[in-house]
Amino acid sequence: MRMFTVFDAAERRTWAGRVTAYERSFAGLCAHPVPALLDAAGVRPGSRVLDAGTGTGTAARAASGRGATVTAVDADPGMAARAAATGRDTEVCVAALPCLPFADGRFDAVVGNFVLNHVGRPRAALAELRRVTRPRGRLALTLWAAPAAPGQTLVGRAMQAAGVTRPAHLPTLAPEDDFPRTEEGFARLLRDAGLTGVRCRTLVWEHRATPEEWWSGPAAGVASVGQVLTSQPPAVVAEVKRRYDALCAEFAGPDGVLVLPHAALLGSGRV
Repeated sequence: MRMFTVFDAAERRTWAGRVTAYERSFAGLCAHPVPALLDAAGVRPGSRVLDAGTGTGTAARAASGRGATVTAVDADPGMAARAAATGRDTEVCVAALPCLPFADGRFDAVVGNFVLNHVGRPRAALAELRRVTRPRGRLALTLWAAPAAPGQTLVGRAMQAAGVTRPAHLPTLAPEDDFPRTEEGFARLLRDAGLTGVRCRTLVWEHRATPEEWWSGPAAGVASVGQVLTSQPPAVVAEVKRRYDALCAEFAGPDGVLVLPHAALLGSGRV
């Protein structure tokens, strides 16, 4: 069975060298579910916790702040280095799902904040996360919901209005590896992975950012939307930006800051 896919390879290219751009744009957005994620995993003082796909280390630092003993991994060396630099009480290493360098049952709790959005084989990733969780330990994950909330689709709408289509060199998840990004679909995925007591709920919140902050991530190639944007000729990027500026009016508050509705799924269960 293949371990990594063309989707995985594309994800490695997408995130390489973009840690600073991510911090300045989407990191604050992705931090929002962390307290609920740690609660769902039962993270408490003394817990041995794995944060899979740690990014810049937000969930790992929060778990450490709860008194847990934390190990964090990320597939991107730059992200892992940043997490290690800012989370000095956390063991951080470079590793990519579905291949983790840990013994069976090593952790009391395993968390992954949006990590399943970035793996080519979600079921294999879940199996690996389950493997490293001790019997009766807890696993909790977040995932962007589909259809996406209006705030998440802002840049995509601007690209669509400008006539941009996804380039052929940017792969999507293979149909046999995909699953419905709904509460029911996510819960079924977790149950099929062998978890018991599965719970899945939708987290809804409003993220605030200036138009410049929100544009800066895609403009620097962050995430798949950024890869689509930066693959376009300069004239097309300029047209997308013009469309984006017009659409921002829908989300602008009295102070000009964007109020962007977002929704994510939080799923958890016991091994």
